[in-house]
Amino acid sequence: MHKPRLQLQASFDIAFLQFLDKRGQATQPFPEFATPDWLTQSYRQMHLARMVDDRAVKLQRTGRLGTYPSSLGQEAIGVGTGSALLAEDVYCPYYRETGAFLERGVLIEEIFANWGGDERGQQFQHAPHDLPICVPIATQLLHAAGVGFALKYHHQQHNTPLQVAVASAGDGATSKGDFYEAINIAGVWKLPVVFVINNNQWAISVPRHAQTATATIAQKAIAAGIPALQVDGNDVVAVHWAVRDAINRARNGEGPALVEALSYRLCDHTTADDASRYRNAEELELAWQWEPLKRLETYLRAQGIWSDGQQQDMARELAQVMERALNHWEDRPAEPVTAIFDHLYAQLPEALYEQYDQLRDEQRQRQAGSAGA
Repeated sequence: MHKPRLQLQASFDIAFLQFLDKRGQATQPFPEFATPDWLTQSYRQMHLARMVDDRAVKLQRTGRLGTYPSSLGQEAIGVGTGSALLAEDVYCPYYRETGAFLERGVLIEEIFANWGGDERGQQFQHAPHDLPICVPIATQLLHAAGVGFALKYHHQQHNTPLQVAVASAGDGATSKGDFYEAINIAGVWKLPVVFVINNNQWAISVPRHAQTATATIAQKAIAAGIPALQVDGNDVVAVHWAVRDAINRARNGEGPALVEALSYRLCDHTTADDASRYRNAEELELAWQWEPLKRLETYLRAQGIWSDGQQQDMARELAQVMERALNHWEDRPAEPVTAIFDHLYAQLPEALYEQYDQLRDEQRQRQAGSAGA
């Protein structure tokens, strides 16, 4: 059968960025921001993120925190992203971003408080305009599009510097309708939004190849008319460069972008999961060989920037940071039991008045009884 002649209407390429390979060796000259001080600070922050996650998992195992999502093996994505934002930008996070939270000034005790069920843990003292941690999958991407619209409108109405919204999500989120709606409207309205996708190869127990037939996550943005780049997510230099570049272009009025950061989830999906039921042990062992902390440390030592003494000093310093944070968290006064209502509704529905009053009165009785004792 004769095949008709077709005319090419569009084509695309997805580029990959890496500065530091799996062996900890530079693949190309580093950008100007990647000074020895910046690299060692990033290394410290990734270590701190890993320590916070480790302690949070231990606290959950002893019943002091609820379900917790570790970012083990993905610290470069959080630190690289968080350090790329300006203070006035708005971060719209999902739950697996300890490194980014620390970069944004979120206190360790606030992280523990949040996952311990204390609503005040979402009131970030040093990042008051960032959005709360979002657990429902992909909904924060729509929030970010809305924030981006508001930022652009404010910029146009008041002639103020344009702020940027940055949203993070996992690879599984890109299979949700919310993702496609968010990137579509961001592209149509040319919103100042950057979408950072943590492709850690697993959406709970579903491997990446079973989630999508696309060769990359990044190419999904092409359908929305959004520039996209795939980066080595275990290379903190590459993550920071890509996110900062996308933010700068958005701030200059060039619209949204998507960054796909390739990594691997070295931990369970959350403390409620057991990844050994569905994940190959050999695959996990191999992934440990190119995790971000080991990679950056190898480079720093090879360049004479890092030593055993500095490693020991950092370990002592971060242990003290953790101890202070734990003390601050444990010293927080308990919030009233009515907080489960106070932070859920702008205006309490009438149907819940009786329950609210009952909780409040029971707490007052217990407090009076304790005082009398």
